[in-house]
Amino acid sequence: MFENKEGQRVPSVTFPVRENDDWKQVKSDELFAGKTVAVFSLPGAFTPTCSSTHLPRYNELAPVFKANGVDEIVCISVNDTFVMNAWLRDQEAGNVTVIPDGNGEFTDGMGMLVDKKDLGFGKRSWRYSMLVKDGVIDKMFIEPDLPGDPFQVSDADTMLSYINADAKKPDAISIFTKPGCPHCARAKQLLLENDMPYEEVVMGQDATLVSLRAVSGRNTVPQIFIAGKHIGGADDLEKMFT
Repeated sequence: MFENKEGQRVPSVTFPVRENDDWKQVKSDELFAGKTVAVFSLPGAFTPTCSSTHLPRYNELAPVFKANGVDEIVCISVNDTFVMNAWLRDQEAGNVTVIPDGNGEFTDGMGMLVDKKDLGFGKRSWRYSMLVKDGVIDKMFIEPDLPGDPFQVSDADTMLSYINADAKKPDAISIFTKPGCPHCARAKQLLLENDMPYEEVVMGQDATLVSLRAVSGRNTVPQIFIAGKHIGGADDLEKMFT
C-alpha cells in the first residue's frame, strides 16, 4: 500500500530543467510556494494512457481549474527534461507545466517510486494526483495497488470534482477543416468569440473525406460537432448563436 501524505509538505528537491537551450534549476519549494497547484504524476511520457487521457484532460480542463482557484497544473514524471519537453510539444499541452524528476528524488520522497524493470522502465512513478496548497498536500488521489497501470482516481475530472463538484466543464467540440477554407476560419472565429475551445481536425492531415462522410454524412468543410451533436457548417453554427 502507498502512504497518503495529506497534511504533509511536499519533498524539497531541485529539478534540472532545460529551457530555451539553457539549464535552469527549479526548486520544489519555489514551485509550490504561495500557490494552489494541482499535480498529477505518471509512469512516463509518450506512454499510452499518459498521452491519450491523463495529460490531455488536465490540459483541456485547465481554464476550469483556474476559475476554481488553481494557480498551476503540474505534471511530474521520472523522465529527463529533453523527453518531457518533447512530449509537451507533441501533446500541444501548453496549459500544463511538465517537471522532469529524472533522478526520481521527488517521487521517492513522496513514497511513489516503483520498480518497472519488467517493462524495461527501471524506477518510475506510481500514478497519482494531489492538490497542494502553499507546499502542503491538501488532498491525494492514489491509484489502487493493483497489477499493471490502474487509472481510476488520479484523472482530471476526479480532481476537479473534489475542488468543486458543481464546476461547469466545457463541451467537447471538434471542427473538421481544411487549409485555406474561409468558412472554416469564420467558424473557428465564432467559436473563439463565444469562449468555446475546440479541437481542429484538418482534412488530409488528421482525417480523410471518408472519415468526414462517415461521421457527418457530408463532403464539405467545416463540419462542427458539439457534445456529440452534429451542428453542421459555418452557417449552421452562426444560426446557433442568433
